[in-house]
Amino acid sequence: MRHLNDHNLTVERRLGDATRARLPGVLGELVMFVFKQAWACLFGALLLGMIIASKFLWNPDWAFQRYDFLFLFAITTQILFLRFKLETWEEARVILLFHLTGTAMEWFKVHAGSWGYPEPGLFKLMGVPLFSGFMYAAVGSYIARVIRIFSMRFAPYPPFWMTMILAVAIYVNFFAHHFLPDIRLVLFAATIILYARTRVWFINTEKPRWMPMQMAALLASGALWVAENVGTATGTWLYSGQLPGHVVSFAKLGSWYLLLYVAFVTVTVVSRTALSPARLTLETLHAVTKTRATPARPEPAPQPPQG
Repeated sequence: MRHLNDHNLTVERRLGDATRARLPGVLGELVMFVFKQAWACLFGALLLGMIIASKFLWNPDWAFQRYDFLFLFAITTQILFLRFKLETWEEARVILLFHLTGTAMEWFKVHAGSWGYPEPGLFKLMGVPLFSGFMYAAVGSYIARVIRIFSMRFAPYPPFWMTMILAVAIYVNFFAHHFLPDIRLVLFAATIILYARTRVWFINTEKPRWMPMQMAALLASGALWVAENVGTATGTWLYSGQLPGHVVSFAKLGSWYLLLYVAFVTVTVVSRTALSPARLTLETLHAVTKTRATPARPEPAPQPPQG
């Protein structure tokens, strides 16, 4: 994994040097930020792109169903990501956790009538096509990759056990609100209080920057809400009561905001290297920047024994 990280850092250094040499400061920062975000969400972008393409190219009379093709495409993409070292095996474990928890939620929500998948498919279990788990896995892939690509640090981070309790409460509420009072307003407040002091530090080019944890979650949930609209516009899945041509309810924006905290804590179950319980100093952050900006020195070749 060290070889993979060194390779990624070398590519990023070259891209950053080329961008800063050709574009003025602020514009260069913006271009690099967009490029890195696009690189981080590569798995999800490929899956979403194939959802759109298959909608327009697929013939419903074909023996092979679109849902089955999307499932095989997602598996193949995951294998290629690992084969060409676009993801580490540690990140793959995160993605597997997302796939399992996401599929469990899909089964429940479909049977509760929250949304449905109208097309047939061989790889469809209890009304849920198996490719749907990869949509949650794409969120896990993004979080794991964006932390690595931007050398993110989360500080000061709350006690891990508290974040676990909040994540479990959010996840359980997605099921329980069908039978019990919905406590999402309480959960919204809990995310603000628990992560009130947490800054998401990241390195885009050279200078360390930060944003509040809640802002990072809100921006990411906005991108996921757009992806939801792509899914419903292509008829890949349909929400209960949603009229054709209408956008997905803005309430889903809040749902994704909460679910992103579950997603992030799931990532930290596998790896907590980006978490810092203490407030970070600029000296510490500049040390990280210097490590990224300095090319790794090759290890010296072994010398033959002296006779």
